[in-house]
Amino acid sequence: MNQQLPYYPYSDYLKNKYGEKVYKLPVNLPVSCPNRRNGHGCSFCAESGTGFEAMDCHIPVHKQLEKTKEYIENRYHAHKFIAYFQNYTNTFLPLDDFAFYMNEAVKVPDIIEIAVSTRPDCITESYLDVLQSLKESYQVGITIELGLQTTNCHTLQSINRGHTLAEFIDAVLKIHRYDFDLCTHVILNLPGDDMLDAIENAKILSALHIQIVKAHSLYIAKNTQLCNAYENGTIALCSKEDYIKRLAAFLEYLSPDIAVERLFSRIPEKDAVFCNWGCSWWKLRDELLTYMEQTNSYQGKEYHYLNGAALKELET
Repeated sequence: MNQQLPYYPYSDYLKNKYGEKVYKLPVNLPVSCPNRRNGHGCSFCAESGTGFEAMDCHIPVHKQLEKTKEYIENRYHAHKFIAYFQNYTNTFLPLDDFAFYMNEAVKVPDIIEIAVSTRPDCITESYLDVLQSLKESYQVGITIELGLQTTNCHTLQSINRGHTLAEFIDAVLKIHRYDFDLCTHVILNLPGDDMLDAIENAKILSALHIQIVKAHSLYIAKNTQLCNAYENGTIALCSKEDYIKRLAAFLEYLSPDIAVERLFSRIPEKDAVFCNWGCSWWKLRDELLTYMEQTNSYQGKEYHYLNGAALKELET
């Protein structure tokens, strides 16, 4: 774990894995989501999905990567990059189209890893086999990013997530049969969730041996079901102080081997009616670090609940 931070940062994880700093290059594909096709999608999902920082999805993959890569190279003198397919559900593409786009990405120089964002109910061996073939042929790393959001089945239903915890566990077990990294997205302040849910999220991810986690603070995008509920006053959001406490507890119960890629959400101000209590993400991070220092909190502090924890008392 980083000596200056009370958690294991993803940047350190990548340095340990690849020997130097690595940058993610966002890519958008012309793809939707099964949850949107069958209804209105998740209550927090905007029409544009989450690809705020990427180019238009109709620009060829290699051009998206080359353009962003050139900018990052010039600004940060970077040499290694991850092609991050971030928007909507990338494995909801027809299999041949999915394979085409992935092959286009690995042929761009200095791409050392493919990261694919998707849903737990859109994971099958055929798509994983495509990625395994790329890994073997091009010697690239593979990361699957799964949006779980919460382990609370009642909250999953209320936000119209379209899957439960069972589908997530099923997807994780499938992915673990391959030599891929697995990143999980969670939102720690969804309406209906509380501190116990934040802790249970950490415990389940730890028990399932996830490699990376992205913790998001809930933002409310315009023109969404959640936006309507927020403006109508039918949902309540926790305070900033409560979120900081939930996030610290989440980290305390999280395995110290799991890398933390994100702690707070980021969205253009013009696109949201609520985000981060009107604070910048880096100010929130500073508040978190101050709180964790004051309470002697750190990642893994409470990570002693697995491997027959009750029996350990008999051994002492």
